[in-house]
Amino acid sequence: MRVHGVQDILGTATGIAVGAVALVPLALLGIWALARLRISAGAPPARAWRRSLAEVGLVYGTVPWVWMTMLPGNQAGLVTGAVSLEPFRDLETMSDIQVVGNLVLLSALGFFAPLRFRALASLPRIVVLAAFSSAAIETAQFVLRLDRVSSVDDVLLNTAGAAVAAVLSWPWWGPDSPDLPHPTTDRQTRASSVCLDAGEVHSER
Repeated sequence: MRVHGVQDILGTATGIAVGAVALVPLALLGIWALARLRISAGAPPARAWRRSLAEVGLVYGTVPWVWMTMLPGNQAGLVTGAVSLEPFRDLETMSDIQVVGNLVLLSALGFFAPLRFRALASLPRIVVLAAFSSAAIETAQFVLRLDRVSSVDDVLLNTAGAAVAAVLSWPWWGPDSPDLPHPTTDRQTRASSVCLDAGEVHSER
């Protein structure tokens, strides 16, 4: 496949996918540069690498696929986009590629956002954020008259993909995450409880 210009890269799904693959080295370089900058500023290496990976992964893993959803159809600007608000109606007619694509669309958001932002280290918050983000994409498709179908099933799949990704990244969430109890937090809590109990027993004696 030959890429003839910017339109072939930014204006087609294949071009965006190829461009995303081509940018992998730049993304890795960005992670390294951000981590080194943080370390030189005095940040602990583990935290520096984790935050840098989360930031680059969040952008790199989300922007290309969201851009792909905003590609106009053949009748863009000429027709009003279709709207489907009945849950699971469009799911029956979606191809496997469409289902997987919808699940992957916001998966980077679900995976990396809790790693980078402490306030988002919560499964319900990720679900809400993903749902609002997906709804915003579907609304933009309709308002911009892109000749695409704005479907509630897309929102459901996007949100489900983000939720699954968040669960997969949970072992690396910070120990002070407000949601699901973290193993490190559990161990520290039990150790503190044992120390307190031992101190109370010693005081009573």
